[in-house]
Amino acid sequence: MSVSFLAALAAMAIFASSMVCVAVTDLRTRKIWNGLVLALLIAYAGLAPLAGFTPQEIGHSVLVALAVLLVALVLFSRRLIGGGDAKLAAVISLWFGPDHTPAYFMYMALVGGAFAFGILMFRMLPLPAGMHNGGWVARLHSKGTGMPYGVAMALAGLIVLPTTRWAFTVFGI
Repeated sequence: MSVSFLAALAAMAIFASSMVCVAVTDLRTRKIWNGLVLALLIAYAGLAPLAGFTPQEIGHSVLVALAVLLVALVLFSRRLIGGGDAKLAAVISLWFGPDHTPAYFMYMALVGGAFAFGILMFRMLPLPAGMHNGGWVARLHSKGTGMPYGVAMALAGLIVLPTTRWAFTVFGI
């Protein structure tokens, strides 16, 4: 086994487990942990060169991530997305680079639309009596709250990951 294979395998495991963690924590707490976003940033910085990414490829990914961060911060300043969503979109774009970030945003929109529809349908149903205790399900059901979009962002990331250079390095696809 080569270093690039092991680095890409570790990267995929870290990315996938981080996306699951993002989805679960955003759904339950409506927060995306800064530490998790930072860990993804550090993991990319350490593993991309070991996986065989060239300095030029890494540079292009950084430029894409900075562009996404800039747009996301504008959306955040207008209260259209949360701060955690803005940072997560940028770091995922870093991992996917210019080749896969457009597909990521397409899947994010599709999954997000389906998820939003599901939340709206869920909010039309009455909650069972025992669920009104203020837990995460009751907060999710509340019509006055937004949607935990980190769930859609994470699911889209998991959909796109197998098409990336990371997966090609591991599986040769």
